[in-house]
Amino acid sequence: MLVFLTYPCLIKTAVVQQVAGSIAMSQRKKAVSASQSKTQRRSQVCLDEEEEDANFSQITSSQVQRARENFSNDQIDRKVAEVVQFILIKDQKKIPVRRADIGKHVIKEYKAIYTEIMNRVCRKFEQVFGLKLVEIDPKNHIYVLINKLEPISGEPVSMRPGNPKTGLLFVILSVVFMKGGVVKENLVWNTLKKLRVDQGDKHEELGDVKKVVTDEFVRQKYLEYVKIPHTEPVEYEFRWGLRAEKEVSKLKLLEFVGELFDQDPQSWTQQFREASTAEPSSQRT
Repeated sequence: MLVFLTYPCLIKTAVVQQVAGSIAMSQRKKAVSASQSKTQRRSQVCLDEEEEDANFSQITSSQVQRARENFSNDQIDRKVAEVVQFILIKDQKKIPVRRADIGKHVIKEYKAIYTEIMNRVCRKFEQVFGLKLVEIDPKNHIYVLINKLEPISGEPVSMRPGNPKTGLLFVILSVVFMKGGVVKENLVWNTLKKLRVDQGDKHEELGDVKKVVTDEFVRQKYLEYVKIPHTEPVEYEFRWGLRAEKEVSKLKLLEFVGELFDQDPQSWTQQFREASTAEPSSQRT
């Protein structure tokens, strides 16, 4: 009798389990499908960029000549202005710019005279804005606008009121440089903690500190955030990014570290040698 009374409950339980199992399986399938779709979209974007880049390499001298005849100087000047505006908008968030994106969204039918347009764009940035457009990745044709980052003498850059993100970045780059170019993530966080900046903080001006460091600075090419092989649990390390190599003065950075520790920068022999070698002679003080 007890079995008979509980039998409907057993059926109900079994049905619920089946339904729950079906829902879970359906959700897993959706998740897999979404992941595959995302991968396919990424692959398509890569293919589009490769196709766009291939179009640049296939331009002939006769196409260049025809383009120069078809477009007036005024038209080319307007296109130069459009490219400048496009790059400036990207630079507001320090996002590197790809040649493929410039071609697709701005250059368009002017592609045959891309080189001439970009030469004018570079001159415009230098003459009007005092900035330099640099190709930091010749293989993938990625550009950034650079402006030398220099700390304020005698003032801890991490506490500089004007630009706290620049200060945070400068401290991290200093740690990486002084440790030989590669440093484990936990050492960076321990250093920042001494400056009262914790990775779990939601800083009033910085926002999500960890996201700024491991995502924003990485996308901007200031830092590389690399997984260390064969570590369990997984560990990461920081290195200087391509943009930092072009934009940040290692000699000025070493002078800043020397001020913090009240020590002559030349006392760090290896770092001083590297900084002096990397620094253009016109920028040495």
